[in-house]
Amino acid sequence: MADAPVRGQHGRHVLAARPAVRAGLGGPAARRARGRGPAHRRRPDHRGRRRGQRPPALPRRDRARRRTRTRTRRIEVRPVRGLHASLVTPFTRSGEVDAKSLERLAVHCLDRGADGLVALGTTGEAAMLSPAEQRTVLEVCRAVSIEHGTPLTIGAGTMGTEDSIRQARERAPLADALLVVVPYYLRPSDEGVVDHFAAIGAAVDVPLVPYNIPYRTGKHLSAGTLLEILALDCVAAIKHCAGAVDHDTLVVLAAGSGKPILCGDDMYIYPMLQLGASGGIAASACLAPAAYAAMAAAARDGNAPRGLALHNALLPMAEALFGEPSPGVLKACLVEEGLIDDAAVRAPLRAPRPESVAAAMRAFRAV
Repeated sequence: MADAPVRGQHGRHVLAARPAVRAGLGGPAARRARGRGPAHRRRPDHRGRRRGQRPPALPRRDRARRRTRTRTRRIEVRPVRGLHASLVTPFTRSGEVDAKSLERLAVHCLDRGADGLVALGTTGEAAMLSPAEQRTVLEVCRAVSIEHGTPLTIGAGTMGTEDSIRQARERAPLADALLVVVPYYLRPSDEGVVDHFAAIGAAVDVPLVPYNIPYRTGKHLSAGTLLEILALDCVAAIKHCAGAVDHDTLVVLAAGSGKPILCGDDMYIYPMLQLGASGGIAASACLAPAAYAAMAAAARDGNAPRGLALHNALLPMAEALFGEPSPGVLKACLVEEGLIDDAAVRAPLRAPRPESVAAAMRAFRAV
């Protein structure tokens, strides 16, 4: 099975030991005791300073980053790899979250080869769900993930750092990783975006998967900034959706950061796998998980003819599924396949045109 964030007996992530808590060592009294005694008896530390000697003052931003890196280093971050299905949120005809359909869909994806699930992403219409509905979605997906021994990545994050921290803290207990979108609409500086992810990572005990999707957020990040984000201790991978295999994408893939790049554009998963990406997060995998898993396996095994054939077969389907605002067409196709009971989407999304659904189903059946 592909690597995923480490989990304990109940599907939870495993944190590195916290020395300051174990056996009562490292508490305030112990630290004060270690600092007593003549100065000549205090051995220099690894930075050349004697114990008890204060470090030189740093600019405020550098102090914040140092605190962030120290705190987030306690998390044991394992790479997030493989093919992860980005789940829709099914609704009943009366407009409630359809937990039974969601469970059926999640099981379908994992039984047919997906390496993990993503809940409350863009495809899941998370912004249109109440907190209680979001909790229902997460409880269903967590139960299925535990049963299958696979990771669950949960969407979190808004345009503001404080609100994103609140969301992350609420959702972290059920997550193996948090998918955190680049702050949207405000278009902060690149430095502000890096600080945003560092602050969220310092506030939770699960690794982050920053979600770079400039054609939705309105914020373009340079290759250098993406690599700086990948270098944060709290980051396990990046979900990259540039809408193309552009120059910045090539630079990031070629840089060899040591952390996975996950393609989030369904149409470009195979090309990016061939260029060095470690996996993908795909809404289309809800409909055809076995084919996407086989394509990812072919890329991993170096079977280019097999991988290219699957890519060419899946490409028309992925394009058709996004022919109208997602996830309307996808939900309608899932109903056709009996995977969910109703194709309802929430306003301002609208039901797709029948011809769009028919085109997507033809492409799916040709895979």
